[in-house]
Amino acid sequence: MKKKTQVKPNPQQIQQFRQVQAAAKAVLRDLPALLTMHDSEMSIAQKATSMLAKLGYPDTWYYDCPAQVLLGSRSCLSISGKSYIPNDEQLGGTNLVSIDLSPMLGEIWGDYSRTFAYELGAWVSQPKTREYQNGFQFQQHIHQELMKWLKPQHTLHQLFEWANVRIREKGFVNLDFRGNVGHSIVSKREDRHFIQADDHTPLGDIQFFSFEPFVRIKGGHWGFKHEDIYFFDQADNLQCL
Repeated sequence: MKKKTQVKPNPQQIQQFRQVQAAAKAVLRDLPALLTMHDSEMSIAQKATSMLAKLGYPDTWYYDCPAQVLLGSRSCLSISGKSYIPNDEQLGGTNLVSIDLSPMLGEIWGDYSRTFAYELGAWVSQPKTREYQNGFQFQQHIHQELMKWLKPQHTLHQLFEWANVRIREKGFVNLDFRGNVGHSIVSKREDRHFIQADDHTPLGDIQFFSFEPFVRIKGGHWGFKHEDIYFFDQADNLQCL
């Protein structure tokens, strides 16, 4: 059997991926404050796509879905970009909106999502709604714990089990329709490895991967997304793009 010879990403590759990811971050830094009570999934997706294009990223690797937006009654909906059609439900005064961006430049992918809270018709970085607070705090916590715990020898299966135990321990439910919490970042969709049960590929054999638990509080009404791309550097330390 031929031995796998996966190499760690080199500085040039890291820089290329950082540039694409930086565009997604820039859009989600600026977009929330531009939204009004009358915006919908459809108008938000259009605005995000236009902003990405203006930054030089008109293409997406995620089917025909450069921006997947979920809000209100659909905040807990888990759906593939292949089937996603944005809704016309309006943002209104109090709501959550999750925006998942998938820009591409050549064979370089970006993958970045965040959830934003709206209260009294405006975006708030520090919401007063308790369920919003709990959801955001959990997402921050699990990503911080990932940075401390994950090592190159851990497998996709082990990461899947680790994440889902913490989701349950903290009183949350995994909303992903596949049950996974992320995937490898590759150049063809069909080549992705998902962070799911029974895939024993070590994370050290994957150059870049997303970690994106999509959760709601057990018995709650709102879904929370928080996605970043990670990689192991030459010293085997986990880094976030």
